Amino acid sequence: MDRAQLSGDSLLQHRSLWRDAWVQFCKHKPAMLGVAVLIALVLGSVIGPMIYGKDPNHVDLAASYSPPTRQHPFGTDNIGRDTLARVLISGRISLIVGIVSMVITISLGTLVGGLAGFFSKLDALLMRLTDLFLCLPVLPLLLVLTMLFRDTLRATFGPEIGMFLLIVSVIGGLNWMGTARVVRGQVLSIREQEFVIAAVSIGAGSFRVLARHIYPNVLSPIIVAATLSVAQAILLESVLSFLGLGFPPDFPTWGRLLSDSKDFLAVAPFTVFWPGLFISLTILSINFVGDGLRDALDPRLRI
Repeated sequence: MDRAQLSGDSLLQHRSLWRDAWVQFCKHKPAMLGVAVLIALVLGSVIGPMIYGKDPNHVDLAASYSPPTRQHPFGTDNIGRDTLARVLISGRISLIVGIVSMVITISLGTLVGGLAGFFSKLDALLMRLTDLFLCLPVLPLLLVLTMLFRDTLRATFGPEIGMFLLIVSVIGGLNWMGTARVVRGQVLSIREQEFVIAAVSIGAGSFRVLARHIYPNVLSPIIVAATLSVAQAILLESVLSFLGLGFPPDFPTWGRLLSDSKDFLAVAPFTVFWPGLFISLTILSINFVGDGLRDALDPRLRI
């Protein structure tokens, strides 16, 4: 058997592992339902405003507190703005915040966990740092940091960009600890494998071994952690906006819509119901997808 054939067989085996994971994922009915709901939410947020066509900032005082009708399927708010148009456009911001925060969280967690697991001299220091961050109350600290830096960033980058940078940085910077612990545990196990020992013995540098041999083998738990961190970031941003510390009113998110509508709950409860429903559906669907990925990427559960 020549080298080319061996290489082809190895590539086929590599592809078959991912294909088996995909088959296992497709058998997870809640995960497939979550994928369908998540795709619908993303498409609705991205192209929904263009299809629906109504201006989310158009004020019509004569139609204030209008219940759901054919003209306004989700009703209107206290100054007559169409709730459906505002919910659709708000989804863009909420989803972008979740994705960017997830990238920061996963990047920090993967870096810290990989260094702690591979370099024994850094393990104690980085894990005590992780324990320190785990002891911090996330929501109060999130509120304090937002209050301290929001005026500076607004003045430097503008109200929208400044608040976006602040929110994604704070959320991403306060939620990497779980990922770091998971990655560290995986790296501690993998660094004792024969292929890693062989790479080190032939003179491969530590960072090259970490990047080429360690990180690709901890990709599965990183993917699962990434999906779950998106949901957590969306929820935290909604809490900030609900408390009035998020984006400005003319830069709506689902949390901001909840905050603006809470005072009119007795008069127009549908203005609170719809953004709350979209937040709940997004978080539930992402959690279902994360559960499905966790089961599919676990080799012990493959059939």
